[in-house]
Amino acid sequence: MSAALAPGTRHGDHYKWVALTNTTLGVVMATIDASITLIAMPDIFRGIGLDPLAAGNSFYLLWMLLGFLVVTSVLVVNFGRLGDMFGRVRLYNLGFALYTLFSLALAVCWLHGRAGALFLVVMRVFQGVGAAFIMANSAAILTDAFPPDQRGTALGINNIAGISGTFIGLVLGGVLAPIDWRLVFLISVPFGVVGTAWAYWKLEERGVRRPGSIDWLGNLTFALGLVAVMIGITYGIEPAGTSTMGWSSPRVLVTLGGGTALLAAFAIIERRAENPMFRLPLFRIRAFTAGSFSTLLAGIARGGLMFMLVIWLQGIWLPEHGYDFAATPLWAGIYMLPLTFGFLVAGPLSGHLSDRFGARPFASGGMVIQLVSFALLLAVPTNFSYPLFAALLFLNGVGSGCFAAPNRAGVMNSLPQAHRGVGGGMNSTFQNAAQVLSIGIFFSLMILGLSARLPTALFHGLVAHGVPHARAAELSVLPPVSVLFAAFLGDNPMRHLLGAGVLAHLPPARAAVLVGRGFFPHLIAPAFRAGLQRAFAFAMVACAGAAATSWLRGGRPAPAAAGTLEAEVAAGA
Repeated sequence: MSAALAPGTRHGDHYKWVALTNTTLGVVMATIDASITLIAMPDIFRGIGLDPLAAGNSFYLLWMLLGFLVVTSVLVVNFGRLGDMFGRVRLYNLGFALYTLFSLALAVCWLHGRAGALFLVVMRVFQGVGAAFIMANSAAILTDAFPPDQRGTALGINNIAGISGTFIGLVLGGVLAPIDWRLVFLISVPFGVVGTAWAYWKLEERGVRRPGSIDWLGNLTFALGLVAVMIGITYGIEPAGTSTMGWSSPRVLVTLGGGTALLAAFAIIERRAENPMFRLPLFRIRAFTAGSFSTLLAGIARGGLMFMLVIWLQGIWLPEHGYDFAATPLWAGIYMLPLTFGFLVAGPLSGHLSDRFGARPFASGGMVIQLVSFALLLAVPTNFSYPLFAALLFLNGVGSGCFAAPNRAGVMNSLPQAHRGVGGGMNSTFQNAAQVLSIGIFFSLMILGLSARLPTALFHGLVAHGVPHARAAELSVLPPVSVLFAAFLGDNPMRHLLGAGVLAHLPPARAAVLVGRGFFPHLIAPAFRAGLQRAFAFAMVACAGAAATSWLRGGRPAPAAAGTLEAEVAAGA
């Protein structure tokens, strides 16, 4: 269908709402599954009969969490470029179908042990391929369907619904996984079937196709380089040899160095390619560049927050307030709901207002609000009053919501029509890659804080309760990341560390204290606080950078001219 159909006509008005509802359903599904395993992980591993904390099994734990994010980060630009070439709706529909198929495959896993874990990791990767098709093209489809004075509202609803899906996944995982772990994947299937059929039936190609050859060399160097960097970040937070983290290990250094070299080669290739995958001239558009780099900094500030909050709640606050460790994953998701409410309140409203007043005041202001929320969280004691904590989570969500929708609309409005797919994909790459980078940074800062205090506290605490000196010394030098993962998985860390052999040789009263709800939270709280302060201070710096970068976008971008990319870029610069 021609892109010239006037948005003011009745048919045009009807179609834009069809596009909004369908793409919002697709994005919500994709983002829910990006986080639903975060809370459901304990039940998934129990269901397949594998201890993720046992030696050699951390690979499955990390890649079950991060594999989905890694593959979407790598592929979203490629699929945005392919959408510009072959049709955004066509590739979006394909993504919806693939996503539904591999959600079903995850739900029917019949394997156990490491074979079952490997199957789930591989299926999650292919599920991420479908999600990348959806994420790469949904914003471009909406931008094609809505007139410029309504795009902020439409993209705001779509973007905030997508980000809120990340937090909705936490609650759904906590509710469904205890019933049956397969439900966390099966719940996507009926919505996927309906959404796929609806997309094939109703969505129309309204974008301007830009035929061209595929940049195979650019695709290969970008994919391999980004995957290598993300693998290096993933293994950097794992212990290596006698070190608490692996940042200095040869494997991590080679992976990060090789990935960086490939990305540098990719930049050179793209400057010379006839039909490049990554449209570097788009960075000459001021609003696009400022919006994309503020997306990166905002993602770095926010991406690891969820992990820190989950560990804070599951490992310390909930057990101290009478919750059994096994019940903490569900309640952590529930107690984090104010963050979602903040998104839902601020996102659509700021997106609507940005249509009238521009993206800059709302995007930069949202980052300032988020910076203030991190500063206030720094002042909250580890054993906090929940109403105060909930208010700060709500404030943090408001800040993120104020930023996300106007920033996304500002980025998409600045792009020439023929390059909205690749431009939207480039922006999504910044967002998704920032999440993985943020997780690596947050965990590293947390582990540094734990390493300074936890070994001594753990040794003296165990000895005081009757654990032999030799065994206490052995446990006190275990990598802090194992303690974090145990708390994250809703497992009693002390029961896991001590094992049945040590507990059986202790007086029953002392053993009960060690594995009780209060010992571990009280023991870890000071060390955890030190790591949390480092992580939140870093988040404040990233928020300040995002606010400043966003302000540099200028006012409303001028409409792009029709013609060559150079002419269109010049009009938007």
